[in-house]
Amino acid sequence: MEDISPSDLRDLLANEPVVIIDVREPWEFSLCQIVGSELVPLESLPDHLAELDPEALTVMVCHHGVRSHCAAEYLRRNGFQRVLNLAGGIHRWAAELDPTMAQY
Repeated sequence: MEDISPSDLRDLLANEPVVIIDVREPWEFSLCQIVGSELVPLESLPDHLAELDPEALTVMVCHHGVRSHCAAEYLRRNGFQRVLNLAGGIHRWAAELDPTMAQY
């Protein structure tokens, strides 16, 4: 699985359309999120598979990158070729790019 760093994701977002899928729980998403991300909790990902575009560049996000890694692998196994995992998750994003973001 290919990871992307927070700074590389920031740069990517500035240059092309990216679908960001956050696989955390709703209570986590309500605390902090990357602007434009879509909440699809990990356990419900199979139920939403048909709603996602397998051709879109998609970045998976969670708290530290573990759940999103599993989610990215799941998407790859289901025909998604352009899937990346945010290394270090939202925690690393906040630490490196947005110190005003709530952390937990």
